[in-house]
Amino acid sequence: MLQRLHHLRVETTGRGLLDITGHVRAWAGAQGIETGLLTLWCRHTSASLLVQENASPDVRADLEAFLARLVPDGGADRYRHAEEGPDDMPAHIRAALTQTQLSVPVADGQPLLGTWQAIYLYEHRMASHRRDITLHLIGEGPQTSRASGRTP
Repeated sequence: MLQRLHHLRVETTGRGLLDITGHVRAWAGAQGIETGLLTLWCRHTSASLLVQENASPDVRADLEAFLARLVPDGGADRYRHAEEGPDDMPAHIRAALTQTQLSVPVADGQPLLGTWQAIYLYEHRMASHRRDITLHLIGEGPQTSRASGRTP
């Protein structure tokens, strides 16, 4: 069994979904693990991770519009925690409603995503931020799979 760990640093440009699939695929493919499980962990409380459609930008726009209605920005008149700005507490709520961890199976050295799926970092703050995502890949390489008699 092999394990690999990586810290991916992402620069956001403010609220919205940022496609990180290319970075994740490139790193996973270079690890020598053919079959396994990839875990992604967002190390923040005001950003999250999503697997979402990558074809139509309207999906991402509709998702953002829905969350804006569900969790509106607001200051001390709406939320107790307002010291860091009117978008901070809503960002924490949005992160609580979405996901800070993803688990994705890996086969042939690549995350098993569907045709229209991509992995996104979802920035919930209005300003740009530097976000850290930990990637942990565990599984078997080509020699490990053959030695054990299992096929990937």
